Amino acid sequence: MPGFFQTLSRDLRAPFHRKRAFELLNQLHSENLPLEGIVERAIKLGSNGWYRVRSLQVLSEITALAREVEALKPKVILEIGTARGGTSLIWAHLAEKKLITCDLLDKKGFGDLVRAFPPPGSQCEVSVMIGDSHSGAFLERVRKELNGEPVDFLFIDGDHTEAGVRQDYEDYSPLVRPGGLIAFHDIVDDQPLPTNEVQHFWKKLSPGQETKEFIDSPDQCGFGIGVLRVPETAAN
Repeated sequence: MPGFFQTLSRDLRAPFHRKRAFELLNQLHSENLPLEGIVERAIKLGSNGWYRVRSLQVLSEITALAREVEALKPKVILEIGTARGGTSLIWAHLAEKKLITCDLLDKKGFGDLVRAFPPPGSQCEVSVMIGDSHSGAFLERVRKELNGEPVDFLFIDGDHTEAGVRQDYEDYSPLVRPGGLIAFHDIVDDQPLPTNEVQHFWKKLSPGQETKEFIDSPDQCGFGIGVLRVPETAAN
């Protein structure tokens, strides 16, 4: 957690960082990059402070996932875990109608930047929702925001404990349409933190399912993405 003086410094510099972040986003939009270029920029856009856009992802892994999501031609994407908005930037370029991104923490005016992520001409509307994804009330807020629309792609990258990722899956997977995708981050066995337990849930969930794994190196520490396709016969 940032200390008092670090937080104060961020607050004082926030107007400059906000201006710079929007300049970088507008520059990105003007370049009309292919998907691979968008993904690469999402790793580190170059902004700072409260408006810093980054993604703690391995480039090859998140690019492979983005291609899978692009092939779905998704209308609605739901993300659990906005963090610094890097993956939200990718999903905002892929969702045709709506991106809902959820996070536990309210990062000052960062949501204003996230809502501006869709490229010019896009019909995608971004909803930034702040709260505990494990709360029943928060789940109802998400359902209300969807207004009956099925989710095409669900990205679970919030609470990394086994119990936490299990609850996010059990609560939000019923919102995903048959044939849609659900992805989990940090599935490799070797994790840098003992609280990273997604791999345990993934091992229990994946047998008998249609899945893919995107792992850059078998020897890496951390990262790795697991993707599950919801059976076509499943009912929401």
